[in-house]
Amino acid sequence: MSDPYSQIIEDFKADCKIRGMTNETIRRYLSSIGIFTDFLKRKGVKFEDISKKDVIDFISYLREERSSKAKTLENYLSSINALYDFLLFDERITRNIIPAIRKRYLKTYKKEDGNGNRRKTLTPKEMSDLLNSILNPRDKAMATLFVKTGIRRGELISIDLDDIDWSENSITLKEKTKRSNLVVFFDGECSGVLKYWLEVRDTLYVEEGCDALFISQWGGRLKRQGVYLAVTKWAKRKGFFDTESKENVDHFSPHNLRHCFTTYLLENGMKREYVQELRGDARRDAVDIYNHIPKEKLREAYLAAMPQFGL
Repeated sequence: MSDPYSQIIEDFKADCKIRGMTNETIRRYLSSIGIFTDFLKRKGVKFEDISKKDVIDFISYLREERSSKAKTLENYLSSINALYDFLLFDERITRNIIPAIRKRYLKTYKKEDGNGNRRKTLTPKEMSDLLNSILNPRDKAMATLFVKTGIRRGELISIDLDDIDWSENSITLKEKTKRSNLVVFFDGECSGVLKYWLEVRDTLYVEEGCDALFISQWGGRLKRQGVYLAVTKWAKRKGFFDTESKENVDHFSPHNLRHCFTTYLLENGMKREYVQELRGDARRDAVDIYNHIPKEKLREAYLAAMPQFGL
């Protein structure tokens, strides 16, 4: 028979699926909850019996033992909050104490992430040097697609071959919780890099029924860690990722390419609301929802603002 922790986690996972959450969201929730579960087991505390002190001790553990930054702490607490919302709904607890703790102890996270935890941004010249240094066609196509579209890692992984419209150089992404606009554009030089990768892909072993745009060396859909390694490997070779530093600003990962995408468009004069639409940022109020930007107008602005890297 399953232990109490495992049974609750399985029930929570089933509830997430019923609610229509994506596999990636569920994976992230369960990963964070797994660390929290191990912590509670060491303390001998059940999910239903936690106190504020237990959660505060967990935050201290993350900060001191795992050197977690503010954004990581927020991700942990968001996952745990989702679990306790489920327990409250399922009437296994009478109160969810997590929101009050998040408000008190993580209220500075946005400020830290924006200033003290800055992300590295490459100039267009540096980006050109990086992309043109990538010898692996798949890795080059992924890095190029990241910086040309601003998509997230999970969004890139889920792209299938049929999601690409070559007539208008656009990709229709799978629905994600965080994403509003599902259509992203790419330009001519990105198209060339993608088409070359597809020529190479056709010569490789691909698992039967796998329609993923990006595949691993074993022929299946590439996973998150594979994407991360494919980008950071080349960034390290070019000196854009300092493996000796613990500072975020000295590292360069797939998310940095999204940050570069945003920076380039803003620096080249694109309206902020256009950039938000291309990034798929959540619409925060009714004005955002109804103020939809026509696709052709958005594409024209994108092509005018996206820099070329000589690929």
